[in-house]
Amino acid sequence: MNAIDESGILALSTRLQRLSEQLRKEGFELYKAHNIDFEPKWFPVIYTLHFKPLLSVVELATEIGYTHPSTISLLKELEKEKLIRSKKDKKDERKRLILLTEKGKKLLLRMQPVWQIMIEALTELTNTSNNLMKAITEVEAQLKAKSFLERAKR
Repeated sequence: MNAIDESGILALSTRLQRLSEQLRKEGFELYKAHNIDFEPKWFPVIYTLHFKPLLSVVELATEIGYTHPSTISLLKELEKEKLIRSKKDKKDERKRLILLTEKGKKLLLRMQPVWQIMIEALTELTNTSNNLMKAITEVEAQLKAKSFLERAKR
């Protein structure tokens, strides 16, 4: 056991990041094995635009739960890959609306069978006595009720 594992709850953020990095790395490998050139970090944007095909940058950031700067950074990468494009909002010229390109839509169709494989593997992986997905949902609800910082300050 290493120092981080031994530190217990104090290393929660580090261990979640480590788990996230491993899942992303293996997700990337799975996409690659299916001849799909796709970065797992792009998933929240592509997936959201699949269900909500036209969103402003702010709406998209809210949907995926990322900060505005993080969302902009992802959008720049996806635009460079020609998976998304933006257009001006006719009602508000300052607003940029984001949508999938034809290339993005075709990629999404190729990814869907891989998502099914991922769902099965992740369900098996998290199907433990302390189900990780349920725990994450509970912790997110706790954070919404009162932040980590608020709890630490009292």
